Amino acid sequence: MTVDIAIIPYRPDHAAAWVSLNEYWILAGGYVLEAKDRLVLDDPEGSILSKGGVIFIAERDGEAVGCCSLMAMPDGFEVGKMAVAADAQSLGLGRKLLDACEAHARSAGASRLYLETNSSQTHAIALYHRFGFVDLPPQPTPYARCNVWMEKRL
Repeated sequence: MTVDIAIIPYRPDHAAAWVSLNEYWILAGGYVLEAKDRLVLDDPEGSILSKGGVIFIAERDGEAVGCCSLMAMPDGFEVGKMAVAADAQSLGLGRKLLDACEAHARSAGASRLYLETNSSQTHAIALYHRFGFVDLPPQPTPYARCNVWMEKRL
């Protein structure tokens, strides 16, 4: 049996999956939903898409099982809200989502990808390092849970 995986741009009918995938990892990680989380989850059009960002959705057999956003910055894009459903975590979707993010950023002429995370997200951090991200010193952030900052120069 083959599994059909596709990385596609966000559509309005992905809204419920966008919220549930992200709420799951935030709450399962022991974090609280912060004001910035609510803003981007409840209004992806106004907080990401209308400001020059994009959201990619990973679909398995037509079902949204992963997501990742790129939020426009003056010199690139911030990778945010990457989530993969628990039952889809062995499919390499994190890497596929990052590939889509990098391709979009390069086509837009961005000079870097930037991200913020928490040191307890060891699997994600390992993926980011394998993908070419390097650690940065602390940066200003709206997230109380953030204690790791990374970038990948393009």
